[in-house]
Amino acid sequence: MDNALQTMINNMPEKTGKSLDEWKKILHSKPFTKHGEAVKFLKEEHGVTHGFANTIVTLSKENNDSPNDLVNNQYKGKESLKPIYEKLLKAIAVFGNDVIKTPKKASVSMIRKKQFALIKPATKTRIDLGLKLKDKPITNRLENSGPFGSMCTHRVKLSNIEDIDDELIKWLKEAYEKAN
Repeated sequence: MDNALQTMINNMPEKTGKSLDEWKKILHSKPFTKHGEAVKFLKEEHGVTHGFANTIVTLSKENNDSPNDLVNNQYKGKESLKPIYEKLLKAIAVFGNDVIKTPKKASVSMIRKKQFALIKPATKTRIDLGLKLKDKPITNRLENSGPFGSMCTHRVKLSNIEDIDDELIKWLKEAYEKAN
């Protein structure tokens, strides 16, 4: 298990008032059909922050795949994109040890106190990197959030490893700093 994820699980009772197992019991007693419904419930009814709520819901699903399985499944048939994903993780890792990587079925959320980035293999040839950069103007490269909707404010399309350049890392760092 990812060290940051394990730390989050260990800190859950102190930060949320309940252990992961206690949260799982609460969620399993409700008839949620969508991930977002359960996250909203935890945030609105229990005051859980988005990062913890998302992690609790992800880890409480029946037959839950491990975080590594979730990521590996995202890149089945898209193996050429995995080096781009790995380079993004390395770039983000230098920002600080408070980054929590939360894999879901189709994407990976990068969370500090709030989500600041979302990595999604969108097609067989492209990763969409969603960023939370409120009040940042749209450019040809730093596009409107598109399919990410309100989860992110911007999207950058990455087709090769060279797309992870100084400009992109600067945007990632800015998003990370705003998520404190």
